[in-house]
Amino acid sequence: MSGLRVIKPGPQSVLQDGGRRGWQHLGVSPAGPLDGHAAAWANHLLNNAWGTPLLEIALGDVELQAEVDTWVAVCGAQMPLSVDDQPQPLWTRLPLRKGQHLRLGFARSGQRAYLAVAGGFCAEPVLGSVSVQLREGFGRALQVGDRLACRSAHFSHRASAPWPYLGHYSGTPLLRVITGGDAAEFAEDQLQRFFAQSWRLSPLSDRMGARLLGEPLQPPARQWSLGVARGAIQVPADGQPIILQADHQTMGGYPLLGWLHPLDQGRLAQCPAHHSLRFTPISISDAQAELREFYRFFRR
Repeated sequence: MSGLRVIKPGPQSVLQDGGRRGWQHLGVSPAGPLDGHAAAWANHLLNNAWGTPLLEIALGDVELQAEVDTWVAVCGAQMPLSVDDQPQPLWTRLPLRKGQHLRLGFARSGQRAYLAVAGGFCAEPVLGSVSVQLREGFGRALQVGDRLACRSAHFSHRASAPWPYLGHYSGTPLLRVITGGDAAEFAEDQLQRFFAQSWRLSPLSDRMGARLLGEPLQPPARQWSLGVARGAIQVPADGQPIILQADHQTMGGYPLLGWLHPLDQGRLAQCPAHHSLRFTPISISDAQAELREFYRFFRR
């Protein structure tokens, strides 16, 4: 099958879909896109179903050559996008003709962009998913000469995401947290310290976890391990919180302060190393209402 041939793969470009669900009891993390908002819009612009396989591009510097007439959309980080050296807009459905070269420069703002193609990329699923998870050996990053298989497609016109829904990645994001887990075991002044201070994102952060740097917290003791989910905020003995990302482990023994709002996980994933972060509490009912609205729109 023809598709998009990889001329330059970038620092780390990996296929992702809705995630590898239903295997955490065997120690397999779900993976999936780090920025679900940008990934959802890239697929939506092409009338693809929720979770259709697309390409997550970290930092940029990617070049692909089309071997088929199709349409694409790139959403997420501000990476200069061009087709045959002609600048093109992000967050927009674009035609890509056989023989043309699509290029993405290095990110100017944000960290990850999502390239979707009409109908999605075709790849052999493993445990029900094509999501690449490098730590556990599920797939690998793109290499020069790879082919991203896809089918030809046609639309009658371009389309763009409405401007209020575009990602904006500058400034200090205020990320919302659902307190819970072991939060009641933390001293009240420690919870206040978490929300009152400005944290920095550690350069040791990756797809497994976002590590925070700041005035250390004093976590309570924990005597057992339990299952953990994406967005869980662990506080190890050094007092520097870790927010679990898409490639998180499935069990953990560090005390849990709460969970990052699912719709703010993408904003966290777009922050570069040493970026400032602040947090504010949100009720679980408000978070659930927002998440239901998100899924109603993208899964209809």
